[in-house]
Amino acid sequence: MVNLADAFMINTVTDGAMNLLRQIGIFKPQQSPPPPVQVMVRTPLWQLAQEAGPFVRLAGLSGAAAVVLGAMGAHRNFPEPETKEDLRKIFDTANRFHFLHTLALVTVPLCRRPYIAGAFFVAGMSLFCGTCYYHAFTGDRCFRRLTPIGGSCLILGWVAMVL
Repeated sequence: MVNLADAFMINTVTDGAMNLLRQIGIFKPQQSPPPPVQVMVRTPLWQLAQEAGPFVRLAGLSGAAAVVLGAMGAHRNFPEPETKEDLRKIFDTANRFHFLHTLALVTVPLCRRPYIAGAFFVAGMSLFCGTCYYHAFTGDRCFRRLTPIGGSCLILGWVAMVL
C-alpha cells in the first residue's frame, strides 16, 4: 500500500519540481550529521617493523658480521693466485653480496609476505656468502657446490619481495 507522501514522490512532475526547488535553495533536504571524527593513534615505525618478524634484528646481526668479516679479509694476507681462482676476489664478492643482502633484509618487513622473503635471504646469505667466505679463508673447495643453491635462494628472496 502506498501512502500519500510516497505517491507525490513517485510522480515525475512532483519529482522534477522538488529537484528545481532544491537547486534554487527553497527546499533543503534534511542532511544527516557528519560522521564523528576518529583520531588515529600513531604507531611508531619500529613497532610496525617488529610485528613483521625478527628481520630487522637479523639484519643488524648480519651487518655486524659483514663488517667483522670485511675487516678480517682486509687485513688477511691471501696467497698469490697460482691457479685461475683468486681468493681475494672470491672474498670481496662474498662480502659485497653479504652487505647488499643485509640491506635487503632490512626492507623485508615492508613486504606482503616477509617470512618467505626473509627465509630466502637468510638461507641465501648463509649458503652463498658462507661458502665463499669459507673457500676464501681456507682454500678448501668442499662446500663450493652449495654456492649456486645459495645464489638461487638470493634470487628467490628478491622475487618473493615482489609477490
